Amino acid sequence: MSKELFVSGHTACAGCGQSLAARLVLEAAGPNTIIVNNTGCLEVFSTAYPMTAWNVPFIHSLFENAAAVASGVEGALKYLGTKDKINIIAQGGDGGTADIGLQALSGMLERGHDILYVCYDNEAYMNTGIQRSGLTPFDTNTTTSPVGDVSMGNVRPKKPLPEIALAHGIPYVATASVGFPQDLQRKVKKALSIKGPKYMQIHVPCPLGWRHESSLTITVGKLAVDTGLYPLIEFENGVLNRKQITPKPVEEYLKVQGRYKHLLNKPEEIKKIQDIADNNIKKYGLKVETQQVS
Repeated sequence: MSKELFVSGHTACAGCGQSLAARLVLEAAGPNTIIVNNTGCLEVFSTAYPMTAWNVPFIHSLFENAAAVASGVEGALKYLGTKDKINIIAQGGDGGTADIGLQALSGMLERGHDILYVCYDNEAYMNTGIQRSGLTPFDTNTTTSPVGDVSMGNVRPKKPLPEIALAHGIPYVATASVGFPQDLQRKVKKALSIKGPKYMQIHVPCPLGWRHESSLTITVGKLAVDTGLYPLIEFENGVLNRKQITPKPVEEYLKVQGRYKHLLNKPEEIKKIQDIADNNIKKYGLKVETQQVS
């Protein structure tokens, strides 16, 4: 039996989508991998000194600069002549990627480093108190986008980070979800087989911040995809591939999460979120079209 690369004993919450995703990513990448990790939930719960859950080299960077540190690692391995034998994965949460780490990520992509960057998207700054990030969805209740008489939650849409990465002209961009682990691992392997900078954004439900039952993590992840709110797409050299769906109404996704409890008697707000899903479905051609039998 092969040795586990991301082991149990860490302090993640029960049902943590991020810990599951990290295990899937590393299992797909294999033992010849170096991880560079931004500060955040994943770093905190997996590396409580003097212990670690990582059975590969793991470098903890600052909140914003995993992409820059990984670029230095890649340069060092090139100098040593060993880069072709080793995968480099830079990773962080949505805040450390889409907000305070965006400059370092953009630099890594622009310079063309042979690195896979993974964003674990749990849609808020969960480690520091569930504050909104650039990837927090519209109308979400967080501690910095609270609901009340004059607020339905976060007023901004999710930042289109896969599109921002794609605009750098890089060879591979993909989204994935812990709700679809085989698709996730296929994309990791595909990305690592391609030379140059790669970007993956993985949807990782957070029972604490999303306020859903810990046993529903996979169910919630699947519903995000099946409603069209989190499209599973990949661009290889600019060519789109996507997972098609038979769309479910967004209310099925919203009603199992406490962060959307305030919307359940607000059909006009649910309609706004349904419009977001419908636009995603149209934009990426996500809907499975039934064919008539002649």
